[in-house]
Amino acid sequence: MSGWSEQELERVGRATELQVSSRRTDGSLRPFVTIWVVRAGDELYVRSAYGTDNPWFRRATISGRGRIQAGGIERDVVFEVPEGDVHSAVDAAYHSKYDRYGPRIVGSVVGQTAAASTLRLLPD
Repeated sequence: MSGWSEQELERVGRATELQVSSRRTDGSLRPFVTIWVVRAGDELYVRSAYGTDNPWFRRATISGRGRIQAGGIERDVVFEVPEGDVHSAVDAAYHSKYDRYGPRIVGSVVGQTAAASTLRLLPD
């Protein structure tokens, strides 16, 4: 189990948008950034639509910790690069949830290039 409750998985997984913030070295939170979030199985994932050079993504991978807000849930999280082949399931979750926004937009968070910017969210 991922450490998320079923209610948290459902509410965050159903939310269209997620607010994400990484921690600074002094422990304070950076301003929240709005991104998409998906649920694949019992895990929550985010991807950077603008790749691994996107500032929020770089800060999240460097700090490794932050906070999310979505679906009425606010939790401290650990940002983890997922191990194993989760990318096809994450791609499928993005397609299922966000294809209504069109292929250009969804295309920024699916596929091999987008896989490099995948982070798993774990409760901290």
